[in-house]
Amino acid sequence: MFNAIEMKKNIAIIAGGDSSEYGVSLRSAAGIYSFLDKEKYNITIVCLRGNDWKAQVGEDEWVAIDRNDFSFTYNGVRTTFDFAYITIHGTPGENGVLQGYFDMIGLPYSCCGVLAAAMTFNKYTCNHYLKGFGIRVAESVLLRREAKGERLKAEEIVEKVGLPCFIKTNVGGSSFGVTKVKTLEEVEPAIDKAFAEGDEVICEAFMKGIEITCGVYKTKNNAVAFPVTEVVTSNEFFDYDAKYNGQVDEITPARIPDDVRDKVQALTLKIYDILGCKGIIRVDYILTEAMRLEGYETKGLEINLLEVNTTPGMTATSFIPQQIRAAGLDIKDVLSEIIEDQL
Repeated sequence: MFNAIEMKKNIAIIAGGDSSEYGVSLRSAAGIYSFLDKEKYNITIVCLRGNDWKAQVGEDEWVAIDRNDFSFTYNGVRTTFDFAYITIHGTPGENGVLQGYFDMIGLPYSCCGVLAAAMTFNKYTCNHYLKGFGIRVAESVLLRREAKGERLKAEEIVEKVGLPCFIKTNVGGSSFGVTKVKTLEEVEPAIDKAFAEGDEVICEAFMKGIEITCGVYKTKNNAVAFPVTEVVTSNEFFDYDAKYNGQVDEITPARIPDDVRDKVQALTLKIYDILGCKGIIRVDYILTEAMRLEGYETKGLEINLLEVNTTPGMTATSFIPQQIRAAGLDIKDVLSEIIEDQL
């Protein structure tokens, strides 16, 4: 007779990483740990930091992960995993590197594969790819560190994207390294700040409007778009303090017309399919007033893509748990459905 505990699937929650979002990732891991069904799964938090890969086996006790098969041994017992829930925000868990490793050893995981992860992690590439499918994006300029001598000057950047504009890293999140630039003199310092987070920087036109975000997920038998969240902050933009220190009002469902909500949800599911995503993603948008063209006024709101998040935050203050609650769903059931879909 099998012991019920032995029949449980072993789930690794993968956190940490090598970016400024390390701490946010650990908080997401704690959130996911609290959400997962303990009666169905044995759950272990695994933290990656450079070459230091370790599994948590006690409150303050960690043991090394064997990278040959992503197992660990504790008290003479070797544990392997049936599934990895990746919640690293940044490299190597959001850019496809870890996904490639898991593909090689045959371990199923929660989010999209190598290509989609690499593309969505590169905001400039992703947005311009989606632009080819008719999705509206802001005007932007990409700067690379190694091309310093050939980069556009501050005056040329402003001529291209206007003022105010946003200058941010191309490969990071949680608003690290982001500056809302209002004057020409602020451009170069903002570029330097963004380069501290990575080797590529985006200079992006400012869009005035309503900031919203929408989460979705799909399984073999289900496609779910969560209620849209409206983001209202008195800060200059939705920065780190707004995201994690409560300096924001997050209104779910958003105060937008039903037809706009429906379009946002449909567009998010479309983006999911275009990119070939898996698990839960969250897409951020700005709703702007439709422009007057040649004397004719188009009514309503335009939906403008900001960015795609394929490993969205799962902290206590994150959007996805809020949206799942607003949808009347149990997050434990949602995560179980995603895991079972891959097993």
